Amino acid sequence: MTMGTATEGTAITPELAAKAERDDLLTLGVEEEYLLADAVEPRAAEAVDAVFAELPEHLRNVVQHEYHRTQIEVASPPQLELDDLAASLRELRSEVGAAAERAGARLIAVGTGPAAGPNARIVDKPRYHLMRERFGDLSPGQGMCGTHVHVSIPDPETGVQILNHLRPWLPVLQAATANSPLFAGHDTGYASWRSMMWERWPTVGPAPYLQSHEHYLTLVADLEASGAMLDEGMLYWYARLSASYPTVEIRMGDVMPSADDAVLLAALARALVATLLREVRSGVQAPDVAHPLLMAAHWRAAHDGLEGLNIDMATREPRPAWRLLRQLFDYVRPELERHGDLARVTLLMGRLREHGTGAARQRAVLARGGSVGEVVDWLARTTRGQDAPEPI
Repeated sequence: MTMGTATEGTAITPELAAKAERDDLLTLGVEEEYLLADAVEPRAAEAVDAVFAELPEHLRNVVQHEYHRTQIEVASPPQLELDDLAASLRELRSEVGAAAERAGARLIAVGTGPAAGPNARIVDKPRYHLMRERFGDLSPGQGMCGTHVHVSIPDPETGVQILNHLRPWLPVLQAATANSPLFAGHDTGYASWRSMMWERWPTVGPAPYLQSHEHYLTLVADLEASGAMLDEGMLYWYARLSASYPTVEIRMGDVMPSADDAVLLAALARALVATLLREVRSGVQAPDVAHPLLMAAHWRAAHDGLEGLNIDMATREPRPAWRLLRQLFDYVRPELERHGDLARVTLLMGRLREHGTGAARQRAVLARGGSVGEVVDWLARTTRGQDAPEPI
């Protein structure tokens, strides 16, 4: 929920920016929010300050607090190479996970707290206290954890046009990230319960169809004046212009169990933005998909994940969500190839098809006779990339 500011660890270097411009490539970065669980019990643990005390010094500028004391957030440095992004995310998960262990907790990449437990307290920061005072108890439970992918754009005006083109594609990407079927010790019937809880906030949802960057700024100012958000950092549209970086920020998804899951999402997001950038430059008009249909598609993504249906925006008819994701893959394939990502993404798509989303994998643990505690154990191992058999 925070509005991050660019730091030495997450700002693009001049060398990387020059290489991206020279080769006409887009940079990408990933922010991930994690839940902290008790070392023994599956319940969430208010351990964020203890974990910060155990962090290595070199990570202090890429790790930050989130809204609840049960959460912690990391941000990868901007990258051009997918291998570098994967290495960065694995290091962050491993190092922060080790710090959590030293603090008597476990790091788990999950959208909501799977186990029963008391509502977590918020972090003691003036901004969070003001949010709590104005908006009340819109975040009950133990914390909501998402993934945000940043993809570079040439300028804000172009970025706004890309936001328009992104709208029809985001529901299926959301379906691919679904990783919160359990809440407070029971199966909610949704693949992403975090998505349903998240919608309580007044500015959460698909971005509207935007006329220009000026229109975007006017809406931001009007929403601030209305009291629906404190500042631009609380513009929780599923895709927005970053308040801190020259990027489009795609932010509708749950945090996913493994670093590979996050890398797949990031690669697809970059290839999609690159494909849409070419359409914007060619003068292709973005489809003005009706807002209620987008809301229905995002609800379907939260309910079904990839294992059910979603809405084909071209025909307005339900289709298997996996088929729509494959359609997206085929659409962006040229940009995956141009950015050097096609081989890795093809492999990761195959693994996703075989094993399912995080929600499907959590339910597989339960189906084998496992408990919520065993789900949390599996999440803790998978988050840190430790060897563990897939629960299928």
